[in-house]
Amino acid sequence: MAIDRDQFQERHIGPSAEDQAAMLETLGYDSLDQFIDAVVPADIRMQGSLKIPDAITEREALDQLRRLATQNQIFRSYLGMGYHDCVTPTVIQRNVLENPGWYTAYTPYQAEIAQGRLEALLNFQTMVADLTGLEIANASLLDEGTAAAEAMHLTEAVSKHQGQLTYLVDANCHPQTIAVVRTRAAARGLDIVVTDPAQFDFAKGNVIGALLQYPATDGAIRDYRALCAAAHASGGAAGSGGALITVATDLLALTLLTPPGEWGADIAVGNSQRFGVPLGYGGPHAAFFATRDEYKRHLPGRIIGVSKDRAGRTGLRMALQTREQHIRREKATSNVCTAQVLLAVVAAMYAVYHGPEGLKRIARRVHAHTAALAEALEKLGYGVVHREFFDTVAVEVPQDVLPRIINAARAKQINLRTLSQTRIAVAFDETVTELDVAHVVAAFATGTDGGSRRSGGAVLRSDKSFLPDSLTRTTSFCTHPVFNTHHSETEMLRYLKRLEDRDLSLTSAMIPLGSCTMKLNATTEMIPITWRGFGKLHPFAPREQAQGYAALFKQLEEWLAEITGFARVSLQPNAGSQGEFAGLLVIRAYHEHRGDKHRTTCLIPQSAHGTNPASAVMAGMQVVVVKTDAQGNIDLADLEAKAKEYRDTLGALMVTYPSTHGVFEASIKKICRVVHENGGQVYMDGANMNAQVGLCRPGDIGADVCHLNLHKTFCIPHGGGGPGMGPIGVAEHLAPYLPTHPVVDVGVPLAASAGTVSSAPWGSPSILPISWAYIAMMGREGLTLATKVAILSANYIARRLQDGGHYELLYAGQHGLVAHECIIDTRPFKSSAGVDVEDIAKRLIDYGFHPPTVSFPVAGTLMVEPTESEPKVELDRFVDALIAIREEVREVETGEADRDNNLLKNAPHPLADLLAESWDRPYSRERAGFPTPATREHKVWPPVSRIDAAFGDRNLMCTCPPVEAYATV
Repeated sequence: MAIDRDQFQERHIGPSAEDQAAMLETLGYDSLDQFIDAVVPADIRMQGSLKIPDAITEREALDQLRRLATQNQIFRSYLGMGYHDCVTPTVIQRNVLENPGWYTAYTPYQAEIAQGRLEALLNFQTMVADLTGLEIANASLLDEGTAAAEAMHLTEAVSKHQGQLTYLVDANCHPQTIAVVRTRAAARGLDIVVTDPAQFDFAKGNVIGALLQYPATDGAIRDYRALCAAAHASGGAAGSGGALITVATDLLALTLLTPPGEWGADIAVGNSQRFGVPLGYGGPHAAFFATRDEYKRHLPGRIIGVSKDRAGRTGLRMALQTREQHIRREKATSNVCTAQVLLAVVAAMYAVYHGPEGLKRIARRVHAHTAALAEALEKLGYGVVHREFFDTVAVEVPQDVLPRIINAARAKQINLRTLSQTRIAVAFDETVTELDVAHVVAAFATGTDGGSRRSGGAVLRSDKSFLPDSLTRTTSFCTHPVFNTHHSETEMLRYLKRLEDRDLSLTSAMIPLGSCTMKLNATTEMIPITWRGFGKLHPFAPREQAQGYAALFKQLEEWLAEITGFARVSLQPNAGSQGEFAGLLVIRAYHEHRGDKHRTTCLIPQSAHGTNPASAVMAGMQVVVVKTDAQGNIDLADLEAKAKEYRDTLGALMVTYPSTHGVFEASIKKICRVVHENGGQVYMDGANMNAQVGLCRPGDIGADVCHLNLHKTFCIPHGGGGPGMGPIGVAEHLAPYLPTHPVVDVGVPLAASAGTVSSAPWGSPSILPISWAYIAMMGREGLTLATKVAILSANYIARRLQDGGHYELLYAGQHGLVAHECIIDTRPFKSSAGVDVEDIAKRLIDYGFHPPTVSFPVAGTLMVEPTESEPKVELDRFVDALIAIREEVREVETGEADRDNNLLKNAPHPLADLLAESWDRPYSRERAGFPTPATREHKVWPPVSRIDAAFGDRNLMCTCPPVEAYATV
C-alpha cells in the first residue's frame, strides 16, 4: 500500500502498516479493529467518529497559524503587573527554547542522564537565592500568583496558631496574585484581609503571615523593615518566632535594590519572565520561590541538590524527595507535580550570558528611561505619585483627561495601565528606547493645554536615581564563575551544547515512561511558539488586540470538548496539578450553589497518582481511600460501602481512566453511577487520555469533569519537567463554575465561578499552538489511529517480555490485555538475585535508554509506555535490551556473576570508569559500556556513576559548588 507522506499522521505514528500487522500477529489478532474491540469495553466505545475536521498538511497548518498570529496586534505594552517585554538572546532562543535536545527531555528523576539540565536548574536556584538574599530556592513554580499561594500554604504548615487563621495581603500586590491567593485561601478555609500594609495588625486574631509586593504593582518602593520586625514579634509561626513575611518581587529590580532576605522577609516569590522569556500572552514562564533554610522541608516543588557518585565525583539530583506529594499524598502541603524547567533554563542562561554586571547594566538602563519619563511628565504639569520607583511610574491626571491620554497612546500603538479614574501607570522594560519614551510623553502631552507641542522640549534621558538610598543594594550576587565566564557567543554556545550532551532526550532514544506519554513533539508543531505574533503579546493587552489568540482558543476549546464529550473547556489551568485543583473547585462551587456546602468528602482509589489526594486536600476536601483488588481495579464493594457511608457529605470521586495500573476497568460506568446515586460528582484524571481519544469519551462514560494533560496526549513537550498545560472539560451543569480572572473577562460570571487558579487568563497560551497543530494535522482519523497504535505498542512490548518467561505482567484487563501502558514485575529478582528495580533501571542507561517509570504505582516494578510515535524497530531494541538485562540477572541467579559486584549493581557505567587505568570488576569493560552493537554506534553516556541521593540529603547544598568540584572526563 502506498504511503501518503503529505499526511502528518504518517510522520507522527511510528509503526508502519506492515509493522502494525507484524505486531498484531505477535498478539494473535487479524486486524487492528479486532484487537481494539478486545481491549476496550464495548459499553464505553464511542458511537461514530469524532466531529473533528479532516486532517490538514503541515504546510497548511503553518499557513493557518501564521494567519492567526498576524491577527494579534503587537502594541508596546507598558502594563507591568509582573509581565514585561524582554530580549531573548538568540543564542539561547536557538539552542535552548527551539532545541529538541532541551525541550524533549523528561523530568530529571534519573539523575545520571540529566546532569546537564540539573546543572542549568542549579544555576537558576543560585541566581534566585543570590538575588533574593535567601538561603534556598527551588527549581521553579508555575507562575507568580501560584507561587504566592504556595508561600501562604507553607506559612500555614509551620504556623503555631490554632482555630480560624488569617493571612494579610498587601492591597498593592498585582491583582491576579491577590485573586489566586484568595481562591486558594477560600478552599482551605483561611481568612484573607487585603489592605494597605500600614493597616496590618499582627496582634489581632490568628494572623499567620502576610504577602507584600516589592516594588508594588503601582511602582512604589517601600521600606518594610519595621513591618517585618512586628510580624516576627507576634509569635505566630514556628522557627521564626512570629508571623512569616512573603515578598512578591522582581529579579531585575533586585539587581539594584536591597534583597528581601536582607531586610527581614522569610519567603520571596515572583516571575523570572523578564529574564529572556517571551511574554507569550501570559506564559509559560518560570516562577521562583526562595526561603530560609529552616523551611526547606516545606519548600514546594523540586529542589536540585549537590551530591556525589560512587567514585566521589560531584553529581546533581533532585533533593529531599520525601516532600513529594507522591509519597505524602493527602498529608502533602502542596500538590505541585511539575515545574517550568525549560523556561527556568532560559532565565538562568540569560543570567549566565549577561553576568551580574550585564544584568545591572540592563536594570540601570530601564531605570534611566523610567526616570526620564517621570521628569518629563512633571515638566508637563502632571504629578508623579511615588517619588521612589524602579521601572514603573504612577501618574496623577485629571479625570476628564485620562481617557484622552489612554486613547492617544493607543493611537501610537501603546498600551498604558489605568490604575483608577485619575491615575495611570507606565511600566518600562529592557526593550524601551529614547524614542519609545518620547512617544509616551507625547501621549501624555495631549492632555495638557499645549497639546503634543509641549512634549517637544522634554529631556528623554536622566542620570537621576529614584531608588531609595536606604534600599540600594550593597551586596554582590551571581559571583560564581558560571555567571562570569560565558559572555561571548562562542563560550555560551559551547556551554549550552556541553550541558545538552550530558542529558538523554527524545533526540537520542525513546523515553518509555508509564503515565507520562513521551510522544513525538513534531517540529511543525513547535515552530510557531517563538513567532512574534504569539510571543510578544502582553496577557493584559485589550482583548481586541488578541483576535488571533481568541480564534485559536475557540477552536481548541471546541475540539477538546468534542474529544472529551463535555460541554465547556477552560484553558486557564497551566499544569495537570492545577487542572486537578481547578476541577475539584468547580465541583465544590457547584455543591455550594445548590446549598450542599457540606459535600466535601472525596473518594480516591489507593492506586491513584499522588497528586489526586494532595489536590483534594488543597481544595478543602477530606480524603477517603477506596480499596483496589488484586487485579488493580477499584474494589466495587468497598466503593459502594464508602459511598453509602459518606452519602450525606460525598462531594466527589477522583478516578483515573484507564486506571493508574494501565487497565480499562470494565466497571467504570457502574463506578460513576454509584457516585452519582449518592450525591457526588465524578472527577476523571486525564493523565491516560492517550488511550481514549477517538475510542471513548469521559463525558459519555459518566464523568462530570476531567483535566487534560496537553503535555502528554496533545504533544506539548515536557521540557525537562515543564511546561505543561492542564485545561479542564466540564459537563453542562458545571459550566457556570469554571475559573474566571480579575483583569481580563474570560466569559465566566464572577459570582458563580470557582475563582482564579492561574495568573494569566488562559494559562500558558504561547504553547497552545502546539496542541492546535497536532489536532489539526492528525484530523479525526489520525487521532483515533494514534490511540489504537499506542495501545497496540504497549501490548506488543508486554507480550514480547512475557513470551519466553522473561518478565511477568503485573496487571491486565479483559483478554489479558492492557491499555497504553503496562507494569512489569521485577520484584521476584530481589530474592532470587539481590537485584532491585533501581539496578535494572540504571543498567538500561548503559543500553542507551531512559528507564521506564520506577516503582510507580507499585513499588519494585517498571511501568512502560511506548506511545504511538515510536517505530517498531525502537520498540524491539528496547525489548531486546530488557531481555538481555534479564539474562544478566539470571547470571547472578545461577552464581555465574557475583551477587554484590555485577553489571547491574555497578550500573550505570560512565566513560570515565571505562577509561580508568585499573579495572577490578569481574566482567569486561566492553560488556559494561557496549552491551549491544547499537551502543557502539551511538548512545548518551552518563557523565557520572550512580548518584548517592542519601549523601546529598544529609549534606544539603542547593547552590552552585566550586567549579573544580565538577566531574571531568
